[in-house]
Amino acid sequence: MRYMLLHKFDDKDPAAWSPTPEFIGRMGAFIEEAVKAGVFLAGEGLRPTSAGAAKITVKNGGTTVVDGPFAEAKEVIAGFAILDVRDLAEAVEWGTRFVALFEDTEIEVEIRRVAEFE
Repeated sequence: MRYMLLHKFDDKDPAAWSPTPEFIGRMGAFIEEAVKAGVFLAGEGLRPTSAGAAKITVKNGGTTVVDGPFAEAKEVIAGFAILDVRDLAEAVEWGTRFVALFEDTEIEVEIRRVAEFE
């Protein structure tokens, strides 16, 4: 089963979007471990909405495009990873290890099952 981990940061907190070399090392080791375990399929970090973002909304037959930063957004998706694991419990296990990388940073991670069509 494939699960996506989505982590969120405060879009207005510059420190959250500036990883230290130590953090980058921890993240690299985590990804390497997940690759060796055969569960890591893909993952990327994202930039804050002020660094080139747009939102497209379709409503009542009309399309609206709004460029970032998004004034109403506080927490935004800051990155993702797609894991191939046995079940939700294993996804949560990897997700718990993932959030531990952030140490003193406030972070929220959402774990969602990917819709796989046969």
